[in-house]
Amino acid sequence: MENFLILGGTGKTGRRIASRLTAAGHQVRTASRTGGDVRLDLDDPATHTPALAGITAAYLIEPGSVSGDNNPPRMAALVDAAVAAGVRRLVLLSAPGADSEHHPLHATEQAVRGSGLEWTVVRPGWFSQNFSEDFWLPAVRSGTLALPAGEGKIPFIDAEDIADVAAAALTEDRHAGQVYELTGPRALGFGEAAELIAAASGRPLQYLAVTPEAFVEQQLAHGVPRTTAERMAGLVARGADGSVEGLSDGVEKALGRSPRRFEDFVVAAAATGCWS
Repeated sequence: MENFLILGGTGKTGRRIASRLTAAGHQVRTASRTGGDVRLDLDDPATHTPALAGITAAYLIEPGSVSGDNNPPRMAALVDAAVAAGVRRLVLLSAPGADSEHHPLHATEQAVRGSGLEWTVVRPGWFSQNFSEDFWLPAVRSGTLALPAGEGKIPFIDAEDIADVAAAALTEDRHAGQVYELTGPRALGFGEAAELIAAASGRPLQYLAVTPEAFVEQQLAHGVPRTTAERMAGLVARGADGSVEGLSDGVEKALGRSPRRFEDFVVAAAATGCWS
């Protein structure tokens, strides 16, 4: 019997992966600082070994990367604990560009890839669910999506696809040693994304291109920490010059099928009432 640990098991990708593995009859243990089956705090090594006891394969995320923090010691400590606990396989949620030593997740990737265990790295771009579950949901509900993205286009990836790839990597031998770059099937601008969301939800939504400075001030007004707001502004602004329009074939390589379309995501999301 294989046992799986899902770090961030209550989050956007983690809960979807846990659901898939449970439905397939596997034993699944979700872990987070609060709300999971077990407590696992990356900053508290004392929580690592108990959470990993009896685990065959683990899904790892580094939440600090969202705020721009680079915390290689704490992920390295968790990886060491996984090795000591007899874990056989690690699947890491990373991000595009992590090959660069200046990327916030570079050291985290190196800790996983240098562990001596079977490993798979999943590097998705911008999630489609950013519109429906967290980052941009309040703006969508307000009717104005104000972002420093200019007219750039982004190949949004559905979190359902990310979960499918990660679940496959956790349960199938053939993904060992693979780095999967994940994008949707086409790039689209925020203006088109807003039009599609409006059509599916029946609610008006306009996209307004703003400066990074204006975006940061907007986020601060909503209580977002400055470091997080500035990092988010920088990430979104990267799409303004077309530098993230490129498509990747990671979903096809991992699953043998095309990634889900943004059009299908907005229909499914609207049906949940998230934008009502």
